[in-house]
Amino acid sequence: MDHPLKLALLVLIGVACSINKACSTQNDFEHCQTTVKQWAYTSRDLDVKQDKQMLRDLLFFLHIPRTGGRTYFQCFLKKLYSSSLECPRSYDKLRFNPRKADCKLLSTHNDYSIMSKLPKDKTSAMTILRNPLDRIFSTYEFSVEVAARFLVHPNLTSVTRMSSRIRAKKVGVSTLDIWPWKYLVPWMREDLFARREARKLKGSAYTLSNQSYDMKDVVMPLLEYIRNPVALDIIHNGATFQVAGLTNSSNLEGSHKVRHCVVKYQSLGEHVLEVAKKRLDNMLFVGLTEKHKESATLFSHVVGAQAVSQLMALNSTAEQTTDSDSDSESDTSLHQNSSSYQMVKQITPAKIVEATKGNMTVENLMEAYETCVSSLRKTQAQRRNMSLNRISPANFTKEERLHVPELVLQEITSLNNLDVQLYKYAQDIFAKQHRHMVLKLASSETYKLQDTKETKFTSPLGAVYWKFAFISTITLLVFLLLIVIARRKKSKIKI
Repeated sequence: MDHPLKLALLVLIGVACSINKACSTQNDFEHCQTTVKQWAYTSRDLDVKQDKQMLRDLLFFLHIPRTGGRTYFQCFLKKLYSSSLECPRSYDKLRFNPRKADCKLLSTHNDYSIMSKLPKDKTSAMTILRNPLDRIFSTYEFSVEVAARFLVHPNLTSVTRMSSRIRAKKVGVSTLDIWPWKYLVPWMREDLFARREARKLKGSAYTLSNQSYDMKDVVMPLLEYIRNPVALDIIHNGATFQVAGLTNSSNLEGSHKVRHCVVKYQSLGEHVLEVAKKRLDNMLFVGLTEKHKESATLFSHVVGAQAVSQLMALNSTAEQTTDSDSDSESDTSLHQNSSSYQMVKQITPAKIVEATKGNMTVENLMEAYETCVSSLRKTQAQRRNMSLNRISPANFTKEERLHVPELVLQEITSLNNLDVQLYKYAQDIFAKQHRHMVLKLASSETYKLQDTKETKFTSPLGAVYWKFAFISTITLLVFLLLIVIARRKKSKIKI
């Protein structure tokens, strides 16, 4: 074949391939667009619940990783709900049992799709969001921190043997059982061991960077971390995917296809974002990590006060039921088949301990929270320092974050565009909730003041008090008048 003909044929083949590729890409996008839109349509809640500020029978805490959720769980929720009222193995998706009759609290890293297993009309949801940039930093640091704990072992083989022995004996749930750490920690652990072995082979030939987030001979650099496919699938826009119910641990069929389409075609993310916003709109409480004090106060008044009231009512009902059971077997048989009766029978007074003992108030809850937070932070800081010492001189601090190049920060922000928008939306929700709480408290104080004044006038004791005050005032005025008249008489005599 002549050279010109060969060249022409190659050009034609190249054009045909380009057209086919373009068509294939277009078809793939259209398929993804249809998939995402269908999911969004079936997932959205058309109306915002009018009674969303009312705590229902089950509180579902959607714990977004690295937002301070553990602090709320340990220092708020466990003060309100005894362990017997917590859904068993909340964080363990495989063995989680949402149908426990007296289950009142579900706290989990699993996404919103778990609502499909819960009685939706009897469940209130809450969550906490964090500035996406800070959350990515914290996720990276915690992945390294937990992985570094295993560096006490000589190699990965030793780690595997030890883990197998522990899993055979342990009944509880460890960090490695919980999403997303069951994916991120093994990934980072393997990487840390590989870098340690590489340093041994180099001997003293390697030089360390003076930036902790770019110390590649010791730990995976932050930039490499955020660009890894694992991060793209699990970490970036993680809050939006979690609230939407689209993480890689989702219970919904077809969720993985939707997530992959959104990751591949970013413009489709708007549909997921709208679903996530609607979910936040219908939540009982939306806190902000950066507004720590204000969020804690809001939680105490919005969730804490209702939980205490609800549990005390259950306690009272349970006591009455117990008394009536002992008095009459025949009366019990009339209502023992009702669902409310069965629930009260199972939630005995002994189970409702923390919130009801000592008549816990919002003020008491806040005091207990502050004490708990202080202790928890000290413990966490000690454990973190011990772990990070194993990858010294890398040291993750707020000061070290300031040395991260602006281009890296911009890339993190770009990769988490959906989370940035969702966080802004959450800020607006929080501001409205906080403003509503302040107005409600102010109104309550005004009512108390008016009620106090009315009581002083209307109660028998108040009437006596005001009668005495009136007589005393009149007597004082008469006495002063007599003094003035006497002084005038004296002045006239002198003249």
